[in-house]
Amino acid sequence: MVIKILHVVLLASVKYFFTLPYAMIIGLEYKHAVLAVLVGGIGGFLFFYYLSKPLIRGIDFSWPYLCRLVPHFIRVRYKGYCERVQTKKLPKIFSRKSRLISRIKTTYGLWGIVVATPLFLTIPLGAFLLNKYYSRRKHVVFYMILSIIGWAAILSGIIYLFPNVFL
Repeated sequence: MVIKILHVVLLASVKYFFTLPYAMIIGLEYKHAVLAVLVGGIGGFLFFYYLSKPLIRGIDFSWPYLCRLVPHFIRVRYKGYCERVQTKKLPKIFSRKSRLISRIKTTYGLWGIVVATPLFLTIPLGAFLLNKYYSRRKHVVFYMILSIIGWAAILSGIIYLFPNVFL
């Protein structure tokens, strides 16, 4: 039982939307499943939110030094990675996911990222985007925690109303 709860907590810290139905399918009790999903979602967001800023700063600071340590034949093969820091930026290549992220950011802003993170995006990606674009806002962490709690309430309400679907 403890292993199942730990597994649900770790899964909720990364991909939040599918975790509550998964917890019900593997046989956790309703209250344990909801509590594990909440702890995993909030804990995962806080972990990735506060980890992303020092990680970004550290990579930006140490990237030129790391490029000097790479052997020459690797630098020649992957020349864009080391030259990008020293020269102008390359034009952005948009994938389907990056278009979705930029559309959510430009159209809906902070609230779009807060609402879409537990549902469409992953918790680490939402924490990274909030830290990168909206870290100077005052109550960003509080809004995201409210979003995680709100989506847990909605998902648990759906599971409570339709229990035979997930059992």
